[in-house]
Amino acid sequence: MKIELDLNRRPSAAPRSLAGLSLTALEEEIKALDVPAKLARMRAKQLRRWLHHFGSTEFSDMTDISKDLRALLSQTYHLDRPEISEHKVSVDGTQKWLIRFQPGVEGESVFIPAVSKTGALCVSSQVGCTLNCKFCHTGTQKLVRNLTAQEIVSQVLIARDGLGEWPATVHGRALSNIVFMGMGEPLYNLDNVAEAIDTMSDGEGMSIGRRRITVSTAGVADKIPELGARTGAMLAISLHAVRDDLRNEIVPINKKYDLQNLFEAIRAYPDLSNARRVTFEYVMLKGVNDSAAEARDLVKLLKGVPAKINLIPFNPWPDSPYECSDWDTIEKFAEIVKRAGYPSPIRTPRGRDIFAACGQLRSESIRKSAAERRREALGTAN
Repeated sequence: MKIELDLNRRPSAAPRSLAGLSLTALEEEIKALDVPAKLARMRAKQLRRWLHHFGSTEFSDMTDISKDLRALLSQTYHLDRPEISEHKVSVDGTQKWLIRFQPGVEGESVFIPAVSKTGALCVSSQVGCTLNCKFCHTGTQKLVRNLTAQEIVSQVLIARDGLGEWPATVHGRALSNIVFMGMGEPLYNLDNVAEAIDTMSDGEGMSIGRRRITVSTAGVADKIPELGARTGAMLAISLHAVRDDLRNEIVPINKKYDLQNLFEAIRAYPDLSNARRVTFEYVMLKGVNDSAAEARDLVKLLKGVPAKINLIPFNPWPDSPYECSDWDTIEKFAEIVKRAGYPSPIRTPRGRDIFAACGQLRSESIRKSAAERRREALGTAN
């Protein structure tokens, strides 16, 4: 069936990018070009494969789409990624991208390579954060806004561009896992996070399995079961304390969702098992949460929950009120948890030299940008 397309059609608004859109969103854009509905789904699937499996940045690459439709697409849309404001590479191979989604809206994503030649991309779900966790420098930046599903997915596109990983084959790729552990609280942006995960896990596109996608929350308890039901992603909990009084202080969301409410929600997460363990993140703060007694209390708290505990040496930042626990203290804490039957690896700090480590995202970029603005102002004045 031949499609009659109006090549004189003019877009009603500034061209937008199709890169990173979900299959459903792509279908709606195709329909807006007056492509018959029964063909729009097929065209959207073709686009999805070119965009998210092959990483195409030119409509001319899409050889199984008619020339007329390609011409109309290129007239109406583009395939650009958001602008990369800054790209840094650590001495340990960690890479960090500062991405400008729009003027005044910048966020960071970090690729962390593993010894096994695979690695995880840490993506942001918000620009800024509202949680104000006391050990986290990221939390000192006020919330700007939620990221759209397309903006979340674009972080994967940018990383794969940088790593040269197109097409998105399943085997032998460095970017094998996605962790929602960047800027923001993912469960405060659940609709966009869920849509982004659908796009990332699409077997005809990016093909990142849902068990390779982990969503970390500081404890938005009433959204935790919904996250599991909607996404099938792995769950991580930013825990950091085993008593309500201390957690109220360092993770203030605990005042709304205390430990009892949080663990009731965790136990309601779909399909928990030894194959689908909850990861608990526990930052080690000297003299604050690192005693042997607290390690034993952590074991009691985890009873009945298939779990793994990541012990995170505190990553320092300017004017922080905390210090990292001594290494011997961390090892003793880990041994107590391990003897109780819970894996308790000590996470090796990565990307500290480029402020890409846990809790450091974006803050250094803000500081640097402010300094640059001052220099520019002085230069203008002179």
